[in-house]
Amino acid sequence: MQNKKMKLSNLQIVALGFFLTILMGTILLCLPIATADGETTTILDALFTAVSATCVTGLVVYDTGTHWSLFGQIVIIGLIQIGGLGFMTFSLGFLMLMRKKIGLRHREVMVESINSTQLGGIVRLTKKILIGTLLFESIGAVLLSIRFIPEFGLIRGIYFSIFHAISAFCNAGFDLFGGYNSIVAYSDDLLINFTLMGLITIGGLGFLVWEDIWNKKTAWKKYRLQTKIVLSTSFFLTVGGGLLIFFMERHNPIMGTGIQERILTSLFQSCTTRTAGFNSVDPAALSGGSKVVMMLLMFVGGSPGSTAGGIKTTTLVVVIMYTIAGVRHGRGAHIFDRRLSEEALHKAIFVLFINLTFVLSGVIIICCIQNLDVTDLFFEVFSAMGTVGITTGITRELVPLSKCVIIFLMYCGRVGSVSFAVALLERKVTPPVTLPIEKITIG
Repeated sequence: MQNKKMKLSNLQIVALGFFLTILMGTILLCLPIATADGETTTILDALFTAVSATCVTGLVVYDTGTHWSLFGQIVIIGLIQIGGLGFMTFSLGFLMLMRKKIGLRHREVMVESINSTQLGGIVRLTKKILIGTLLFESIGAVLLSIRFIPEFGLIRGIYFSIFHAISAFCNAGFDLFGGYNSIVAYSDDLLINFTLMGLITIGGLGFLVWEDIWNKKTAWKKYRLQTKIVLSTSFFLTVGGGLLIFFMERHNPIMGTGIQERILTSLFQSCTTRTAGFNSVDPAALSGGSKVVMMLLMFVGGSPGSTAGGIKTTTLVVVIMYTIAGVRHGRGAHIFDRRLSEEALHKAIFVLFINLTFVLSGVIIICCIQNLDVTDLFFEVFSAMGTVGITTGITRELVPLSKCVIIFLMYCGRVGSVSFAVALLERKVTPPVTLPIEKITIG
């Protein structure tokens, strides 16, 4: 009897890569050298931090700027960079640097990792991803240093600039300012806000959109359908979310004094809610309406193949367009003079249902474990599932079992809920018989 070697699928390799990265980060963060006071961090809290960093979420049980030492902070930002781009991007980058031959399996896994649609040109795209990342993060760091160097000094100012540029571009939301206050102190600073928003937006567009813009520049008509959907939907969600938050919080003094600061704060909250995790105001002080808007934005998240989480902008558009087509009794869904495939609809419904199931299950399980405000809990779970990292402050109140639930949601949110389910349950078995169809009543 022959022994068959277990062959992992591409999705399983991606999921395993994230798991091993998290495991390595957990071990390093458990070391006494990783904390400012030299004390050992518990395994669960180290794991929570490693998952939050690798899955570019930003939820923290310890203040990043005061609890962790320089070594610990470097580990965290390293995990953020690897998690943001994906470990396969780094693997291929290393192979290219060492001038090693890149095999077909490496290319296939990379395609799966960034949600690409074609195998050809994947190595060239990987080079563009690495170059683009270095370029955008460097520009962001230079702009942030204009403010941080005068405030913190040369060395610390440069370090702060690099750390927050990487954290923003990778949509992580980790900060070093202390007190769990994120960038509240800079809520009226145009340079800080627009630099971070720019990095967040670019990181959340997706690597395939980068390539399309790189090749076709400003020729809108020549863009792929995905690029058009991503750009238009991202603009609509950010601006529309900002307007809703602005009007809902128009009488809330926490938003600032002048009209400019109020607009800036509202726009930043809308932008960062789409999986970045920074906040320029205390989310706990916002109205219930604004929290609902932010939860919806967190649920949608960024775009496919990006550093962002959520169900993705394309999923939202496909579901909406097919809903409109169904109401109008149209023959298929159309957008930008193109017809959307039914396969896209099936996958979009799958993604939407799986994510909603995970969110509701997470809320119910934590409610069974401890008594927390339901609105705050929903906010926390949406933040974890969307790999956002914004919290109303209940993260530090979570008991160990609740932390495990949030860890699981962060991991699924970064790997992809559907990808996680498929990687766990994947069985390529062709049914021997096609069963007959019987109609049922819907709605």
